[in-house]
Amino acid sequence: MSILTLGPAGTYCHRVSLSISDDISFRNSVNAIVKEVSDGTFSNGVIPVENSIEGSVTESLSCLVNHDVSVLKEVVAPIRHSLLAQSSNFNTIMSHPQALAQCRNFINSEYPNLKLEPTTSTATGILRATEDKTVAAIGHHQSSTEKLKILAKNIQDQSTNSTRFFVIAPSEQRQLSGKKTSVIIYPRSDYSGLLLEILQTFAAQNINLTRIESRPSGNKLGDYLFHIDFEASSDENRTVDVFSNLRSIISKNGWIRSLGSYDVTYLS
Repeated sequence: MSILTLGPAGTYCHRVSLSISDDISFRNSVNAIVKEVSDGTFSNGVIPVENSIEGSVTESLSCLVNHDVSVLKEVVAPIRHSLLAQSSNFNTIMSHPQALAQCRNFINSEYPNLKLEPTTSTATGILRATEDKTVAAIGHHQSSTEKLKILAKNIQDQSTNSTRFFVIAPSEQRQLSGKKTSVIIYPRSDYSGLLLEILQTFAAQNINLTRIESRPSGNKLGDYLFHIDFEASSDENRTVDVFSNLRSIISKNGWIRSLGSYDVTYLS
C-alpha cells in the first residue's frame, strides 16, 4: 500500500503511516495530500483530524469538505513531545502550531520570553534546529541526533495527549461496514430548532455521537456545516433511516456527504 503523508520524514503523521506501510511519499500540506487522493493520483493518505488537547485540525476538516474522499481507518496515536536543540543557548522555538499549543504550559513556564515560530510540520522544525543552533524544536524524542540533543521530554500539557488520524482513499472506496461512520452535513438553511432536529434524528435510532462540530461554510457569516462522527455502520438499518430523515430536513440546495464507515486502531 502506497501512502501519502505529511512530511518531511519524522512527523507524527509519518510515524502513523509507518504502522500501515513502508511505501511512503511526502507532501508539505494536508490540502496537497487530500487533493491528490481525491483525484486518484495516490490511493491512500494519512492526515491528522483531532487532538485531545487542541481539538480539531481545521485544515483537515476544510479539506474533507472541499475534496470528496473516503475514510478507510482511524488511527489514534499518543503524542509525546520533547524539546530538542544543539545546546541550551537558543532564542526561538519552532514547531507545528498544534505542537506549540499542546506544550503551552511548558513554554510559558520555562521559556516565556522566547520567540515562537510555527512551521508546516514538527519535522520541519527539527530540520531548522539541526541547521541553526539558535533554534530549538518541539517534536518526537527519536528525532534527536548526536548534534540535536533532547533538553526535555514529555513536555505536552497533558500526559494523555493523543491525536486521531484518518487513513483516506478516493470516494469510490467508501466502506459500508465499520464501528464508526463520519458524515458532513450542509443544511444550507437556518431556522429555530434545525440542529435539534438533526440531533433527534440520531437519538431516535439510539445512535451515539462521538463528535459533532460546526464549521463556517465559507459562503457567508452565520452559515455553517456540521461534521458528525457516530458509532454505527453505514449498512445498518438504523443508519439508513437516519440518512433518509436527514435528507428530508435539509433544504433542496443542501447536501449530506458520508465519508464511510471504518474501524479504529490504537497505537501504543
